[in-house]
Amino acid sequence: MNMEMHFSEIKLYKRFTVLAIASTIIISCGSSKNVSSSSKKDPSKNIAKSENLRKLDSSFDGKVSGSIKSLLKDAETYLGTPYKFGGNSSSGFDCSGFTVKVFQDNNFNLPRRSSDQADSGKLIDIKTVKPGDLLFFATSGGSRVSHVGIVHTIENDGEIKFIHASTSKGVIISSLNEKYWNKAYLHAQRVL
Repeated sequence: MNMEMHFSEIKLYKRFTVLAIASTIIISCGSSKNVSSSSKKDPSKNIAKSENLRKLDSSFDGKVSGSIKSLLKDAETYLGTPYKFGGNSSSGFDCSGFTVKVFQDNNFNLPRRSSDQADSGKLIDIKTVKPGDLLFFATSGGSRVSHVGIVHTIENDGEIKFIHASTSKGVIISSLNEKYWNKAYLHAQRVL
């Protein structure tokens, strides 16, 4: 009987360990941390939510450094890679695993969780974003970071396109003009 109880305790411990690891991975694109607070107003949030986003007066001059071009070229090699919960390789990515891999391929380390990435670098206004900057979203509503993407291009009309690992289509390029992404947008960070 003691031996059976011992094996039962081992099984329970293994299940608990697997559950703890899975919970850590689940949080990789989510956050328990509220990025917005009453003391930290983000002027870029109101701009992105406006109906005039398509006419955004961007200060981007169209010049992209060689290191950013390299980063974006590396990101593009993963287009079509499927979404994989907790994934951070070419066999599948979650959103923060994708950004970590792309930046790591370019000798820059980012934290693994999107909520931690949201605190990296410098908070920037949406009007000043450039290719290579990170965009953060609350895809579950509220103001908790749950998704991240990399600014890919800024069109002549100011439309901001970003590359990211979406849960439904894998690694794709989307537009901040799309209603879903525009509504979920929280803020931008410059890490390079």
